[in-house]
Amino acid sequence: MGRDPDEGDAFVFDLVDDDAAAGAVSADPAGSRAVADGVAGVVGVSLADSSEGTGPAGADPAASGSAGRRRRATAQVAAVLAVVLGTGLAVEGLRDHARIERMRDIPGGVADVSSPLEETWAWRGAVGPGGGTTDVAVLGDVLAFESDGELVALDPATGEEAWTVELREDAECGPTASPIQGALVTSSLVCLQGTGAEREVVVVGPRGASSAPRALDATDTRRHGPPRVGPEGTVLRAERVGPLSAIDVAGARCTDGGECTGTVASGRDLVLRAEDAATGTERWKVTVPFRPADATQCARTFGGSWSSSENRLVFSGMLAPDAFGGWAVPDRIDLNGCGIQAGVTPGGAVLGAELEPGTGGVTSLGAGRYAVTRFDGVVRATLHAADGDVVGEVTGYPLASRATDEAQPAMLLGVDEPGRRLRAYGPDGTPRWDITLQSGGQEFLAQVGDTAVVTTGAGSVRGLDLATGAEKWLWDGPDPASGGDGGYFGGVYVAQAFTDGESVLLLVESDAGGALGLVALDAASGAVVWDRPGGGEADALDPADADPAGQGVSGSLVAVDGHLLEITPGGIRGLG
Repeated sequence: MGRDPDEGDAFVFDLVDDDAAAGAVSADPAGSRAVADGVAGVVGVSLADSSEGTGPAGADPAASGSAGRRRRATAQVAAVLAVVLGTGLAVEGLRDHARIERMRDIPGGVADVSSPLEETWAWRGAVGPGGGTTDVAVLGDVLAFESDGELVALDPATGEEAWTVELREDAECGPTASPIQGALVTSSLVCLQGTGAEREVVVVGPRGASSAPRALDATDTRRHGPPRVGPEGTVLRAERVGPLSAIDVAGARCTDGGECTGTVASGRDLVLRAEDAATGTERWKVTVPFRPADATQCARTFGGSWSSSENRLVFSGMLAPDAFGGWAVPDRIDLNGCGIQAGVTPGGAVLGAELEPGTGGVTSLGAGRYAVTRFDGVVRATLHAADGDVVGEVTGYPLASRATDEAQPAMLLGVDEPGRRLRAYGPDGTPRWDITLQSGGQEFLAQVGDTAVVTTGAGSVRGLDLATGAEKWLWDGPDPASGGDGGYFGGVYVAQAFTDGESVLLLVESDAGGALGLVALDAASGAVVWDRPGGGEADALDPADADPAGQGVSGSLVAVDGHLLEITPGGIRGLG
């Protein structure tokens, strides 16, 4: 593949002997097939069909997105041939092509935001499981979501339905997440469906192929707890274990009105079990130990997202020391409840179980990294790898960049608001630099090239030197001479950030009316590449009637295979 050259250097190609490269180019007798991805073609030469056979859904998580990667590999081979045969791609064009293709393979990466975005296609229909939520997943090179009794996958380039899977009554598919959360990439989707004795589970793979339905045995529910959708093709079950005599609520009380005082000194542990969704085989089982908890975390209404009558044992008033909740997103499982607070990785590593409930939490940092943050005293965080091993420590609230031009981000920030410090660390917690915090509410928007882009609650966006922390540029709204008020961010905050490796695209939201606007900044200089204030002329999908409305962006944004999509409860559209 091509490697990006430095300015003035030759463009260097690495020739790799692998299956994808070996079958990337074949003779086309007709001599008329176009070369993919917009790369100039060679007469009589075409790209081989990159489609793959469909195996058991969820059986090979590594296959997720492989078709897109092979398609892009063949495009790079075609680019090499074009240069060798003198058919005309300039070095600068090759550099841009390599950057664009690299960004397609980075989760959340966008191929190009160098010009104002316009609607390229629109798909209208219900998005998400209902209730106003728009939870989706990136499954291979498509966007997948529940919609009116179906699991739908859209091609991000065209908006066409790549495939659909009909769902039965009371279906629940996942893991999915809100676009704002960012962790959307999954290797498969698990769907629980049917009711009562007909409750079953199927696994849906990247190409829409479903496993054979597996009946969910009521005996397993009695032994391990009710089934819930889990990450990486699993069904999760959780239950409290141990004798009731282990519960000590003598020092705690909750009234019928929900006012709680005191401490629950001891209680029962929680066992979380992950079973292979397709076969029912246990993959792993972990125990989260009970820790003394404030009675306010033991109210009957706490942690209801996973609770059932079996784990909501009520002792007095609203006090329920067995209550717990949990939910799964593609990169972790969160558990909480009376005496229980922990995060669990998809592989079964328990994080944060040593914390006193309410004094910390577990967050994902992307690229298989996690942080266990302690809020008691000086805020500090322990960094963990995907297997749970400790890899470092940082001071302050750890922040990973929302957008990056690297598959493995080179830096994370630690925000120490009481100490008025902003610190940078390597992925292993190695200190990089330490500067004065400009104001509270710091957010790490993007890491692009040698620039870290941050914003604060005060409303400014700054570009910092990635190596030293020195300020490279400051952007705080339009030039007053342009007629603006000089305060684009006055009542606005950055809701999402994306990058194409050169520019940073910001989705900004006003606190007065919630109008959404878009701003693209050059990552190196901070110059405004283009902007579109909220409520502009671009069409948007109105969730109320799914008709085009002149209200600008109205939903959240998702990047899929380098394409930017807008997600609303009433539909999805492509922006490019």
